[in-house]
Amino acid sequence: MTTTIMAMGGGGFSMEPDNPLLDDHLLSLATRRRGAGGLPRVCFVPTASGDSVDYQDRFREAFAGRAETSTLQLFRYDEIPGLPAGDLRSFVLSQDVVYVGGGSTANLLALWRLHGLDTILREAAEDGVVLAGISAGMNCWFEASVTDSFGPLAPLPDGLGLLPGSSCPHYDGETDRRPTYLDLVGTRRLPSGYAADDGCALVFRDGALAEAVSSRPEARAYRVHLSGDALDVEDALEAPDVAESPVEVRYLG
Repeated sequence: MTTTIMAMGGGGFSMEPDNPLLDDHLLSLATRRRGAGGLPRVCFVPTASGDSVDYQDRFREAFAGRAETSTLQLFRYDEIPGLPAGDLRSFVLSQDVVYVGGGSTANLLALWRLHGLDTILREAAEDGVVLAGISAGMNCWFEASVTDSFGPLAPLPDGLGLLPGSSCPHYDGETDRRPTYLDLVGTRRLPSGYAADDGCALVFRDGALAEAVSSRPEARAYRVHLSGDALDVEDALEAPDVAESPVEVRYLG
């Protein structure tokens, strides 16, 4: 079974409520549609935001009529609708898409591991459930990432490792993201990886980048790596040991 992960640097319903292009593309990746009327079952996981109720409401509004929706609230475990006798594994594996919201990557990872959700999500991916997410929901799938979970941007070498290397969301959306990520990769505090602008998403199949898509014509993505890596370097930076290699991005509009 092919594993599919869609990692969004920014965008989707939480950042572009009037621009559904990335969310539409995510739904198109769900080839198994087990919901009522052939709609995909999409489960929103708002752990990184502390299970924000407002975030969940915006998710349900954005996907109304397009998907059979549910939410997985680890802070309110007894309030998860449709959870069969506390069986988290069966609940997750019954979905077509698991969509992870933004917030604190570090807190997300800690709570997932406490509940065993990290292991369940790995099994779900191998069973054909599409995994996706924005910001912290991008970071979590990689081996490592740059995060503001502790205040100033810092390396977090503690991801789930479903995708190799490191990640940086909001590459153009926050002033310090790009220089910080370049420095962390250049000084080997993070492994090489991928950076995505707001409005750009990277789709991986079986751990390899399959395509990059965007909801804005100008949104870009990059492979950020040491210049000595066995990769084509199209845009070298002033620092001699780190480079950005642009990824071809398809605008969905």
